[in-house]
Amino acid sequence: MDKYEMMKMFKVYAIETLHLIEKLPQSRINQKISDQIIRSCMSAAANYRAACRAKSTADFINKLKIVEEETDETIFHYEMLIEMNTILIENMKQNIEKYDKVLGMIVKAIKTLRENQFNKDKSRNS
Repeated sequence: MDKYEMMKMFKVYAIETLHLIEKLPQSRINQKISDQIIRSCMSAAANYRAACRAKSTADFINKLKIVEEETDETIFHYEMLIEMNTILIENMKQNIEKYDKVLGMIVKAIKTLRENQFNKDKSRNS
């Protein structure tokens, strides 16, 4: 998957999340958790977009680490909503699976980039 497809995927996931949040029953707890989900899912999408404009491999890895953290936070807050609500659970579980796949891709990209950077640095020092 190229960076443009990933950017689009993050945006679509964020939009799907916003639509799901709109369907939640109104309660103080749902509102607090929803606010966190909105922040983290939109931050993951925005930071992935920023990562694609990174100035160096180190900058790219740094930004991907933020995406990793925000994506994991989104999953955590979805899990909290599932625990607190018995409605929309199936849709939320599907979104967790989507975010979990993205998280795996981000972790793999970071690992590959670090390995490539290590090999590059190693060849310079030889």
